[in-house]
Amino acid sequence: MRVQHFVGVDLAWSSRNPTGLAALQWNGTAATLVEPLPTTPRYTDDEIGAYIRSIAGHDDIVVAIDAPLTVPNQSGRRPAEAELTAAFARFHAGAHPANRQRLASYNGGTIRGEELLSRLATLDIQHDAVIVPRKPTRQAFEVYPHPAMVVLFQLERVLKYKAKPGIPLAQRVEAFRQYQQHLRNLRQRVPPAILPEALLDTDHLSKRGRALKTYEDQLDAVFCAYLALYYWWWGTERCRIFGDMERGYIVAPVDHRVLAISAIS
Repeated sequence: MRVQHFVGVDLAWSSRNPTGLAALQWNGTAATLVEPLPTTPRYTDDEIGAYIRSIAGHDDIVVAIDAPLTVPNQSGRRPAEAELTAAFARFHAGAHPANRQRLASYNGGTIRGEELLSRLATLDIQHDAVIVPRKPTRQAFEVYPHPAMVVLFQLERVLKYKAKPGIPLAQRVEAFRQYQQHLRNLRQRVPPAILPEALLDTDHLSKRGRALKTYEDQLDAVFCAYLALYYWWWGTERCRIFGDMERGYIVAPVDHRVLAISAIS
């Protein structure tokens, strides 16, 4: 049986900040975490590429990247952000505007997602928003975790676990606790992913500052890896490509609530 890996990349917009990385391996019945997770922060494009190279080998691999990958517009936002926000605004899961001027200001004049795609191409991992479900492939695509959580976790509002003004620490910790439980429950979904309890231990919730941010990046990377698996399994039967390859896109799971809003808009 061909080995199938699913990599999640929570890509920092600047190489001055660490990027979250995680990988799942499919055994034909369920996905499990490829351990260990990176124990040292990965900052540079070379470090991120080296991690993916260590996972990829010559096997099938799907990479889900939380970062804008196709950004032709100099200013404003892409149609993908407009479409996704129209579908998910009621859940507080709209997308931030992505444009070349804004993204380049974070990374010395370059677009981080484009740089990563160039490195993946050298590994024969191609950029493609369209996937053929459950078929051998080596490809990467763009995702955005918040709307995906709304659908897969059946949320009415996004989880407020990120450090933002006006969100007290106690609220963040409770959101992290819910996030952990939702990730634990992925073992009951189709396709299932069985994550180690060590990753989801509540002891992590006593972390503060940079340590808590590192844990946040780990969880987000694991969730992105699951999105790679989920899209590979279901394709557009349960996911939608918001936007397009030419003007920029975001792949996200959808359900009856989102489809109903999309039909109205």
